[in-house]
Amino acid sequence: MKRCPPETAGFSLVEVTLALGVAALCLITLLGLLPAGVKTQQTSIQQTTANQIISQIFSFLRADVRLPPGQLNKICGDNNNCDWGSLSTHWRQRAQPDTLYFTNDAKQVGLNGTPPANAVFRAKIAYRMPPTETTALATVRVSWPAPVDPDSGGVPAGSVMATIAVNR
Repeated sequence: MKRCPPETAGFSLVEVTLALGVAALCLITLLGLLPAGVKTQQTSIQQTTANQIISQIFSFLRADVRLPPGQLNKICGDNNNCDWGSLSTHWRQRAQPDTLYFTNDAKQVGLNGTPPANAVFRAKIAYRMPPTETTALATVRVSWPAPVDPDSGGVPAGSVMATIAVNR
C-alpha cells in the first residue's frame, strides 16, 4: 500500500511578507503619534503648574489684604470715608507690577529683575485700584518659559491669566 505524504499546513512567503508589512505600518503610525502625545502631556503639566501658581498667589493676596477684626472702622471711620492708603499691604505700596519666578515644582525662586537660572515660570501681578472701598483687584498672568517677557514683545510657549477680587 502506498502512503500519501501528509499535507503540510503553513503560510506562504508572500503571506508572511504581507503580514509583516501591515504590522510595520501600524507600528510606524503609532510611533508617529507618540511625539504629539508627549507634547500634549507636557503642555498639560505646564498648565496645571501655572494654575497651581495662580492659586498660591491668590491665597497670599487674600491673606495680605484681609483686615483684622476691628480694623475696618479705623480705616473707614464713622463717616464711611475709607482711607485705603493707610493699609500696610501691597495694594497701595506698589506702583508697578510684581514679577515672581517659579520652578517646575511651583516654588518661588525670585522676585522682579532677571529670572534665575532655575526659573521656569514667570508670574506678573498687576495691582489695580479698588473700584469700591470694599474690593481690591489684581490680575495675575503666569507664562512660560520664564526668560520670555510677554510685556516686552516676547512670545511665550504658554500662559494662563486670571483676575482676583479680594476683601469683598
